[in-house]
Parts: sequence; structure tokens; C-alpha cells
Amino acid sequence: MKCKIVLIGAGSTSFGPSTLLDLFQSEFLHGSTIVLHDIDKEHLNIIYELITTENKIHNDKFIIEHTTNRRDALKGADFIINSIEVGNRFKLWREDYKIPRKYGSKQILGECGGPGGTMHAFRIVPPIVDIVKDVEDICPNALFINFSNPMARVCLAIKRTTPNLKFIGLCHQIGALIYHLPQMLNKNLENLKLKPYGLNHFGFLMGLEEISSGMDLMPKFNKIALEYFKKQEHKFEFSSLTFEVFKRFGYFPYVGDNHLGEYLQFGEEFTETQDMVDWINRTEKHGERIYRKVMRNYKRLKEGKYLKKGMHSKGISGERAVPIIEAIITNQPSYESAVNIPNDGIIENLPQDLIVECPVTISKSGIRGVKWGKLPINIAAVLRIEASIQDLCVEAILTKSKEVAINALAIDPNVGSFEIAERIFTEMKELQSEFLPKFQ
Repeated sequence: MKCKIVLIGAGSTSFGPSTLLDLFQSEFLHGSTIVLHDIDKEHLNIIYELITTENKIHNDKFIIEHTTNRRDALKGADFIINSIEVGNRFKLWREDYKIPRKYGSKQILGECGGPGGTMHAFRIVPPIVDIVKDVEDICPNALFINFSNPMARVCLAIKRTTPNLKFIGLCHQIGALIYHLPQMLNKNLENLKLKPYGLNHFGFLMGLEEISSGMDLMPKFNKIALEYFKKQEHKFEFSSLTFEVFKRFGYFPYVGDNHLGEYLQFGEEFTETQDMVDWINRTEKHGERIYRKVMRNYKRLKEGKYLKKGMHSKGISGERAVPIIEAIITNQPSYESAVNIPNDGIIENLPQDLIVECPVTISKSGIRGVKWGKLPINIAAVLRIEASIQDLCVEAILTKSKEVAINALAIDPNVGSFEIAERIFTEMKELQSEFLPKFQ
């Protein structure tokens, strides 16, 4: 079925090619128009040339367009997939990590939570707000799919800025748990219904069901999980912090130590500082490998030696945007385990003005969260702390208030001091002024 899909940030060698990989495998989107948009003209042209070549290899499956003009790109769009970053991602990420720690913060990563996550949000939210305002103006019936981090804060800003816009946020972190379940439970993955609830990068597996029999698998999971994951222990995924929180809270946090610890004051107690630095370095090296691969293929293209089967002959990226689009346009009801959407009664004892990560059902009529009710009081308590920080963070951005920005930093458990918050804010404002709102 034909539709128009716009990729914003398509000049990225990680985002553009991986999304097209999924699109080329689709059985339902033949004849659709794919618009590649980026403000970086040079990188956009490289990706466009590669994707145009790939499209010919796939018998011109799509109509491929590209433009640096966002408003032109959005005309008539049915779906927009956004994955932008601002500035030099890894240079800024290292500043987000190091500067707060320099002044006494115990944050462990600084990507989506802690004071580093707040600074990240200060940079990335304003341009995304501009994007969704254009979407609301030009193609108000389109579905906006966000991949940009910090996910929960970005999506909360979207909700507050364009409350009538249809949007979701997608993150592949649930995959860290999904990978282990078939081996752990001796069940086919297709026969498992996961019920994770919480915030992005800060969620818990609340339910697990065998689809064919309706059997509740949580008792078995809880009984064997600690022993199983200790044998599979990995410093970047399920390790000491995950095990401690599982024992204390009674439900398994599915996001891995490096992400979970961003939101908890005691995160540093159960993680190694060097492991977090290694994660940032590893993520950067992974991106560099992808970049080199794409550029090698571009060189082959310019030399007339391009791969006969292309880059996208098989495989999928593991991201869920394309399957969700397919479910909507074909009206084939489906269930997605972890999608970021407005709370709207899904979790009763968390703020309703909040973005939660939860299971959803999808059909042509829309995307609806699967309601859970009340989370255990201890889990709800720690999630509400982070919800308050996100509330202030987004308010600071939308009002450009320096006072609220410093408050958002100060109340974070990984700061806990106005003096430290002001020192962090002052130095980061000097280092990153070109990317930050004009706080007054």
C-alpha cells in the first residue's frame, strides 16, 4: 500500500541506511514515497545516492526523494521518522558526563538521566519542537515517530507543544531482555507476550504470558531470573545494579545497568566508573565502524564497483518503526511490547502528564496503550522522582527560564544541591552555548 514516509535526520550513516534496510524488506510498502531530509547537504547527498542505487537493485520498489527543506519534505506525509542529534554527539556526551562529576555529581552516564541527561534535553528538544510544529501545520494527520534521546523528555515536550499531534517514541532497549527469554524459558519468542511498564530506560517487567496457553510465566521468570542472568552477567547490561534492584523491588528492570543507574542516586555504588566511560567509547566506535562501512560502499559506487546485491539484500535493523507502519496501513492488529506514549490512565499512580513506556495495541484506528493500573508503591515512588525532574526540565526549555533549569538540575538525586547545580549550569552554558536555549 502506498504512503509517504519522511526520514528526518536521514544524512546520518547510522539512521538513514538502517531504516531503509527495514523498508526494503517490507512486503506491504511497495510504491511508497520515501523522502530523505537533513540539514547537512553533503551527507544527505551521499545517502541519497546510495539509497537510489539500492532502490534500483530492489527493482525501484520506492520513489526516493531528498531535500534540505523540511517544509517541502513534510507536504503530504503520512509518517515521519525522526532521529536527529545536535552538534558533535560524542564530544557533547563526554561533557555531559564529565562536567557534572567534576562538581560532585554521582551520575554514571549522562545520556538520558541525571544532570547530563538534562543538558542533553536542553540541546535536543528545541529543534524537535520546531519540527513538530511544522508537522502540525503541514501534515497534522501524520504519525510522528521519534527515536531521538533523551526519549521521555523529548516526547513530553512534543506532547506539551503539539497536544493534538499523533506521536510515539521508540527505543530498542527492551531487546536486551528479549534476546534472553527464549533460551531462559525454553519458549518461542513469538509465543511470549511481554508486559513492561515504566519510563524509557527506567522500566520493569511487570508481566509475562505464554500466548498459546494464556499461562502466567512471571512466577517461573522470577524464580530463575537471578541465577540465569548472573551466569550471563555483562557489565553493560544485566549486572550488579540490576540484580540489587530486582532483589529489593521484586520486579526485573529490563534496561541494563548503564541506563538504569542514570536515574538512581545509588547507581554508582553498584557500577564501575570506567565501565561507563567504556560504554561511551564503545558506542562511538560502533558509529565509526558503520560510517566507514557506508563510506566504503559510497567509494565503490563512485568507482563503478558497487556490490551487485547491495547493502540491503537481507536482514533487519531490529527497530520497530516499519512493522508499526505496516500494522497501521494494513489494519492488521498487532501488539508491541515497549512504546513511549502519553500516560492517559495507563499507569494510575504516576502523573498523567507524563510519557510512559508500555505495551500498545496497533491497528488502522490508532495506537492504544495497554492499561496496567497501579504499579507497586516502591517502583512508583522512584519513577515519580524522575517524572518531577522531567516536568521541570521540559518547563525550563519551553519557557527558557534559567531559574527553572537550575531547579531541574538541583532536585535530581544525582545532584541534590543548588550550588552544584549552578556550577554545572554555568560551565555547561559556556561550553555548549551555541546549542542551548537562550535562558533568561
